[in-house]
Amino acid sequence: MITVKLIGALRHLSGRSQFQINNHGGFSLRHLIEQMGQEMTNLKSILSDQELNDSNSNSLILINGTEISVLNGFETKLCDGDEIVFVPVVHGG
Repeated sequence: MITVKLIGALRHLSGRSQFQINNHGGFSLRHLIEQMGQEMTNLKSILSDQELNDSNSNSLILINGTEISVLNGFETKLCDGDEIVFVPVVHGG
């Protein structure tokens, strides 16, 4: 089981602060984000850039407390017991 936690606006938009997902044979963070976008359509535009068909940086993403840029980014393989935290990033000027 993988635990996914949603913070701030992501929690509000999804209607839940966390959920668990089975890790059938292992998959990447990118796959998890795609699956989340399909199941929680109101998060889809926040979690992925539909024009570029890619994930974007609207969220700080931590896997077991480590930011994904020091791991393998969106291609990081997820394992049973992992905790993924999505923290929305607010840009201003």
